[in-house]
Amino acid sequence: MQVITIATRKSRLALWQSEHVADALSRLNPGLEVRLLPLSTKGDEILDRSLAEIGGKGLFLKELEKALLDGRADLAVHSLKDVPAEQPDGLALGAFLPRANPADLWITDEGRPIADLPEGSRVGSSSLRRISQLRALRPDLEVTALRGNVETRLAAVREGRVNATILAAAGLERLGVVPEQAIELDTSSWLPAPGQGVIVVQQRSDDEAVRDLISALECTTTAEQARAEREVVRVLGGDCRMPLAVHAFVDGSRMRLHARLGDERGRLIDAEAVGRVEDAVGLGGEAARRLLESGGAELLKRLNLSQN
Repeated sequence: MQVITIATRKSRLALWQSEHVADALSRLNPGLEVRLLPLSTKGDEILDRSLAEIGGKGLFLKELEKALLDGRADLAVHSLKDVPAEQPDGLALGAFLPRANPADLWITDEGRPIADLPEGSRVGSSSLRRISQLRALRPDLEVTALRGNVETRLAAVREGRVNATILAAAGLERLGVVPEQAIELDTSSWLPAPGQGVIVVQQRSDDEAVRDLISALECTTTAEQARAEREVVRVLGGDCRMPLAVHAFVDGSRMRLHARLGDERGRLIDAEAVGRVEDAVGLGGEAARRLLESGGAELLKRLNLSQN
């Protein structure tokens, strides 16, 4: 019996995603035994500081990637929005699974929309992308740092430590914990993180047997969306310190890529690129250049960030 080991974080959502991949591989390959290797990462352990302060979202991946490189695991399963644009030497993204709901959810205890929240209300979030878009709409709200797993952040609203928070719809839907009063934020006006809603499988780049095994998991449309969105990140040199939002809308053979840069004061700069789906990477580069030409270069300089 062939055995495949998947490296995964220990959070409930990460385990759900890894078990989802394991079940799919088992269904497609009778006789295959899939094992999970749960690991703790620095991103999960350090919760009293923002990701920007401690090294970025890549801290959620490093222990898993180490397990791949030293042979303890054959695959690693990630939320694509946590994966940096550049892959470490020896590793590659092997399969993009069908995208779930890419939207953010606005969550309050009473189901109040953003416009109806009283002035000075506390919104819990540590996402610079979310904070910049929120401040563009409601500069009178107080933003307070809030990190942790899904359950921790939902509890902060339920217990009144914050009046509202913003979470990715995909994670809540996968766990079956979407609050009844949650309001979905329209992705045409409130942009998600690049790759939001996508589960990606990472492998050693020279492991052709594993590449063949996971190829059946790939969703072509999702893969092109991911390539377009991640190209914007790559060109801008984006990481969790950059308030960057990107979403690729696909309609048949056409793609419309909407990218947005923001700052801590709520200034937003938008750019779009439209073309064929197969030109996804080129559209990503075009949208990134338009952002820079429309004021994004100055914004990044002021934030002490710069594009590659």
